[in-house]
Amino acid sequence: MPRTSLSTPTRIVGAAAATALVLGLSACGSSGTGASGDAKAGGSFTYWSMWRAEEPQAQVLKAAIADFTTATGIKVDVNWAGRDISKKIGPSIAANQAPDLWDQANDAIFGSVASAGQALDLSPVLGLQIPGENVPVSQVIPGKYFDMLPKDPGGSNHYVIPYEVATTGLYYNAADPDLAAAMPAAPADWAALLKVCDTLKAKSKPCFASEGEDPWTNGLYFDYLLNGAGVDVSKLANDKSSAGWDDPAVLAAAQKVEQLVKGGYLIPGYDATKYPAQETNWAGGKAAFLMNGSWVTAEVAKQIPAGWKFGSMLPPGTKSPDATLFGFSIPKKAKHAEAAEKFIAFFLQKKELAGISTTAGNITPREDIPAPAELADAQKALAGATVRLPFDGVAGNWSPKVLDQHFLDLWHGKSTAAQFVAKCKADQVTYWQTQG
Repeated sequence: MPRTSLSTPTRIVGAAAATALVLGLSACGSSGTGASGDAKAGGSFTYWSMWRAEEPQAQVLKAAIADFTTATGIKVDVNWAGRDISKKIGPSIAANQAPDLWDQANDAIFGSVASAGQALDLSPVLGLQIPGENVPVSQVIPGKYFDMLPKDPGGSNHYVIPYEVATTGLYYNAADPDLAAAMPAAPADWAALLKVCDTLKAKSKPCFASEGEDPWTNGLYFDYLLNGAGVDVSKLANDKSSAGWDDPAVLAAAQKVEQLVKGGYLIPGYDATKYPAQETNWAGGKAAFLMNGSWVTAEVAKQIPAGWKFGSMLPPGTKSPDATLFGFSIPKKAKHAEAAEKFIAFFLQKKELAGISTTAGNITPREDIPAPAELADAQKALAGATVRLPFDGVAGNWSPKVLDQHFLDLWHGKSTAAQFVAKCKADQVTYWQTQG
């Protein structure tokens, strides 16, 4: 499912019917009434999860919850609430009915709770020991994942403790003989990438598949090119003078996008189809690359032919990969925060968290837990010194008001790079005039 805004991937966190399940090990009803100190002598806490009960992540969490209760005596009252949880958490906090623990993507947690100062600062969790490992949480969760997050009103970016990481890039079949011949090594620069595309084009093979109507996945080319040129998209978007659009690096990035269009490197018909048509074509070997997120490997798992070997890379010149975190948060009004914090540290044990890779098929923030083979390249990309939010964390309605349609016009060959930049600049001036 394509993205429609600069926010969490809808294929991971799209709306779903809520399903509630209280584990057999937990007490019925709401959490216990003891103080947070009850965590040391049994007790219980409530947990609202973004996952549905039947999803792989839920299976991993269920096993960990059972182990946690056995080890500590603390019972966990779970509501497998589904993706709408971020819409429910704010009203529940206002009504004094918030859970003790919940999970979602970092942008959903920030937008619905942390930005309003309603998320507990989880810095103390970073100092907790991982059971059985004699190391603190801070030693297994790289600080770079917090460094990229916006701060809440209290100045904290520790309002979420991640257990799963998603990232984006150019995905391909490393066992494709045409691609292997054209790309014996990762392209060192943009010109080298286009040379790969020219070699494939000579064999009548499109270089890039694209869901042409999606400004988010296609816009990642522009995002990564800007990153490589040292342009922060968030700063560009928040420049009320719009002078940032005059930066030659912005036009140069748009011109490179234009090269993909005018060079005939995109799969024919990309501008007249809807998801998942071109993703399916890519999985069938009809194009070499697909710009997408790490979730794509699971999406096409049943479509790819025998012998397919997933590979991924970042566009040449990229300085930092993007990352989206899925993790735990605790409302400030939680009645049993200490017990919830203990569970977070417990779940981050290697033996518990490994299931996010082996069962759920995703990357964890622990670099000592190997990603699934199909995401090995993505995990290597994340292993660098820095990461950043997609589009550098641009939020709100700037994208649909300023960027999306103009980018699609560029992507569809309806406007030039120069026209794209000029139109975005003009609309950004109007945008900020109407923001008050």
